[in-house]
Amino acid sequence: MSGPLHLDSVLRGADLLRRAGPNPEVTGVEYDSRRVRGGSLFVAFRGGTTDGNRYLPQAVAQGAQAIVTDSAAGFVAATAYPAVAVVEVAHGRRALAALAANFFAHPEAQLKLSGVTGTNGKTTTAFLLEAMLRRCGRKTVLAGTIEYHAAGRIFPAPHTTPESRDLLELFREGVDGGATEAVMEVSSHALDQERISGLQFDVAIFTNLTRDHLDYHGSMENYFSAKLKLFDGSLGSPPRVAVLNQDDSYGVTLKAHARSSLIYTYGLHQGDFRAEQLQMEPSGMRFTMVTPFGEVPVATRLTGGVNVYNLLAAGAAAFARGLTLDQVAQGAASLEFVPGRFQSVDCGQDFAVVVDYAHTDDALRNIIAVAREFVSQRGGRVITMFGCGGDRDRSKRPLMGRAAGAGSDLVVLTSDNPRGEDPLAIIDQVLPGLSDTPAPVIVEPDRHHAIELAIAQARPGDLVLLAGKGHEKTQTIGDRVIPFDDVAIARQVLRGREPSQ
Repeated sequence: MSGPLHLDSVLRGADLLRRAGPNPEVTGVEYDSRRVRGGSLFVAFRGGTTDGNRYLPQAVAQGAQAIVTDSAAGFVAATAYPAVAVVEVAHGRRALAALAANFFAHPEAQLKLSGVTGTNGKTTTAFLLEAMLRRCGRKTVLAGTIEYHAAGRIFPAPHTTPESRDLLELFREGVDGGATEAVMEVSSHALDQERISGLQFDVAIFTNLTRDHLDYHGSMENYFSAKLKLFDGSLGSPPRVAVLNQDDSYGVTLKAHARSSLIYTYGLHQGDFRAEQLQMEPSGMRFTMVTPFGEVPVATRLTGGVNVYNLLAAGAAAFARGLTLDQVAQGAASLEFVPGRFQSVDCGQDFAVVVDYAHTDDALRNIIAVAREFVSQRGGRVITMFGCGGDRDRSKRPLMGRAAGAGSDLVVLTSDNPRGEDPLAIIDQVLPGLSDTPAPVIVEPDRHHAIELAIAQARPGDLVLLAGKGHEKTQTIGDRVIPFDDVAIARQVLRGREPSQ
């Protein structure tokens, strides 16, 4: 990891407006005042929910030797501490990225970056691409929704796309461990907030765009505009290669705006990378990946039409990173599962239990369609348990209800992460969508009891889908964050269940 640097070296290339005070040695770059230690440089910027300039006194009290602020008032306030260097910058997050890159000795320049953006499929596509790269011997860094990987270590993931300082520290650890490739999910929030400022992507993948995060973006147009920033060069140079879903209307539009020198398209039946001769089972699937560069048989433990898209996207990106089609197929076969993505919970029962992260109406509709494919072969039913998160886009709640009721034989409606909202009020906003469908509905606000109810309803040949939280290990209720794991609870319920007669 990096050692101390003088402030002048850390500030190199940043857009400075004015400066006061000494040129101290900097032992760390932080944007969270709680992490400041003696010798730290504290970057204070205005965010979506708070203003880091409010925490200048705490940062100084904890030993900050330098303050970088995006506020004129913050600059004046910080000059009250004469022993502390103070710098005003034009844009706080851009400055954080530049300063962190200098402090960590530009690890991003030593990695070939692949970014995945879109509403659904980012996590699985990123896991697949990393598996393909690793299978052929390349060392990787991974940053995404479930976890971060670097130099053989696994870290919990507090954010899909971390702030630039944290991402660069992860890259530094990866490079020090021999990594040459990085795969990262790139969220619309990160693009809008310029958390990826200063990064040069070699490959960028677009999966799809469906209704989500409108509580933040306000409209689908704004949501798409955020995604577009990864491809049009507005945050720097455009990626060398763009990989775009041509079965998605936004992917088609994106093709006209992407400024990459090379574009690969993909889709089930159209595009440069396509799937033919698809054979699907609950335990996995096979298909032929057809490309302009040849064909290759693909066998994978993943299953469902949504994962065909993810495999095609990852395969095109891996090919763009120099893998052969045979290496793509070998990498696809090496990934056993992605946590919380159509993850089977098998305790020897005569019906299927699957945990999935689907938390939008489109994702729920797609994953229920995958479940339907399986039970139709066995004459079984789809039992779907789901809820909607609190303090998020309320307009999608009835849409999720309609998606669940239209595709399922029975729905158990429960809580997700209610956060600051009343769980019963959230449920009341979902029910109008369900009322338009023929599916019977059981309402149980307690998610643990809802899992028990859903499993208790199952008969041989059925599939119980526990949707919404996927890989998550906690549930947020009010101001409490409690341990909660759908997979672990389902396994506990199944082990305590009486065998079918």
